Amino acid sequence: MTNKPERDAYHHGDLREALIRAADTILAERGVEGFSLREAARRAHVSPAAPAHHFGSSAGLLTEVAILGFQELARHIDIERTAGNPTARLKRQGVGYVRFALAFPGRFHLMFRHELLLSDDARLAAASEQAKTPIAQTIAALRGLPEDAELDTGARAMLLAAWSAVHGFAHLALDGKFSGLTPEAGSAHLLEELLPEMLETLWPEPGS
Repeated sequence: MTNKPERDAYHHGDLREALIRAADTILAERGVEGFSLREAARRAHVSPAAPAHHFGSSAGLLTEVAILGFQELARHIDIERTAGNPTARLKRQGVGYVRFALAFPGRFHLMFRHELLLSDDARLAAASEQAKTPIAQTIAALRGLPEDAELDTGARAMLLAAWSAVHGFAHLALDGKFSGLTPEAGSAHLLEELLPEMLETLWPEPGS
């Protein structure tokens, strides 16, 4: 009697998780442009048809990785509300945002490539909202609003400015653009010195 193919050893949930892990690894190694369903299947030791069977399409599998990204981002920026004043908290969240991007570059680049994802996926929308909430609450506190209040026009503009600053910094860091500006462009220097100095310029402590 011949042995069954290795893929038959997977339970449904195990195979699903194996494919998500494989896709996540490919993105970390090769970036979004280097991803393919066939390569994900090869790394999970299953047939080329298996990813489409479980996720429907490349977008379905990539959406699962994007959800992981937003969940991890939320953990990086979820600072205790009692940890300093709102300005200090916002700066710590900014560092957490960039720290996430440097630690998970594949996920970071994927999360904002909406054309590659299932944009109407409810779980993706919920994970994205979860990642926005900690900074939105900090912005509300800075504006003197209840932390769970709907942001007014000024608060939304502040949120956009904060996101633009750290998102742009993260992209520049990942692209190696700081190497010409500072002799020490490693992650530790960027996170512990350059980024905090930039954030202090943008959001000085009250009374400073």
